Amino acid sequence: MGFYLGFDGVIFKADLDEVIQKIPLDRILVETDCPYLAPPIKKGERNTPLNLKFIVQKIANLRALSFEEIARATTDNAQKLFNLYES
Repeated sequence: MGFYLGFDGVIFKADLDEVIQKIPLDRILVETDCPYLAPPIKKGERNTPLNLKFIVQKIANLRALSFEEIARATTDNAQKLFNLYES
């Protein structure tokens, strides 16, 4: 169907492991849910885009890929979806 799925702080609360493992890598986006749903390591703090690294790492762990692979794939996906290319 061509749609993307965005994952945010909910991945630390909901059981989305199987979904994250099965969705094609070229259809995954990451987001923050600012200012809410900070990752457990930042519980009680205001959520910011700086916490995207925790979401990327969780996805990397679930898919047995490196942080760098997930970061690159999700960046590529966002650039493609939103037509954000460097000039």
